[in-house]
Amino acid sequence: MYEYGYRKSTVRTDELVTDAHGNPISVVDAMLKAEDAAKSTTITPHLCYYSPRIPGNTGSAIRLCAVTGTILHLVEPLGFNLHDTKLRRAGLDYHDMAHVVLHPNFQSLVDSMPGSRIIAFTANATKLYTEVQYRPTDILLFGPEPGDIPDPMDIMGGPHVAEQVRLPMRPSLRSLNLTNCASIAIYEAWRQLDFSGGN
Repeated sequence: MYEYGYRKSTVRTDELVTDAHGNPISVVDAMLKAEDAAKSTTITPHLCYYSPRIPGNTGSAIRLCAVTGTILHLVEPLGFNLHDTKLRRAGLDYHDMAHVVLHPNFQSLVDSMPGSRIIAFTANATKLYTEVQYRPTDILLFGPEPGDIPDPMDIMGGPHVAEQVRLPMRPSLRSLNLTNCASIAIYEAWRQLDFSGGN
């Protein structure tokens, strides 16, 4: 865990997290190893972003995970550099309070947490996200933001996925923001678990 200190005059304002000496730190400095994440006792399911593209969404997810006690798994390839200023801005000063794990590929995630149930959130599902009984060992899987990348159906619907669920939306509208969806899912799971560890 990092301590907060006075910022050096050479540190730009978008470097929002510092160590006790005022030196900037990033999400990379505070990363958790996959084996440590697998052994951690959590109060909410794990959250996984497969190949996220927009740094601000991942920064917001870091903040979400810090306030809910959720472990965030990022699966490469990423569409941004982990030192991106938009990532730091969206994550505010929560980078050192969130547990983030970086996986080189999806199989790394599956192998590191063999006892976990993977629940994929996809518009193609028929089951609603509220129809699942969530467990702290679950992994809530979200694919890349809509855009030039095709939906990775081998990831979102592969044999490793225990459930596919969706968030209801009005017809003809494309999608919610990625971290808005993740927030809805994490808070529903946490509600089912009686907001354990919260106040």
